[in-house]
Amino acid sequence: MQKMQILFPDPLMGRLRAVATEEDRPVSEVIRRAVERFLEMRSEKPLQHRPLPTFRGGKILVSAEHLKEALYDDASL
Repeated sequence: MQKMQILFPDPLMGRLRAVATEEDRPVSEVIRRAVERFLEMRSEKPLQHRPLPTFRGGKILVSAEHLKEALYDDASL
């Protein structure tokens, strides 16, 4: 188990302590269980994969064999 420091507003902390007292559990256990439920609910939703944007630059103007020549030849640019 790892230790983590979390800051809660006073009203929320009061509610957490009340639940912990009511259930006779430590506040940390109440928080752990709440986070577990939250993560279980999120994992039920399938991740939507959006297609990556693509760019079509047009047709190839220079073949791969002549690319180096075209790069260094100012007249062809």
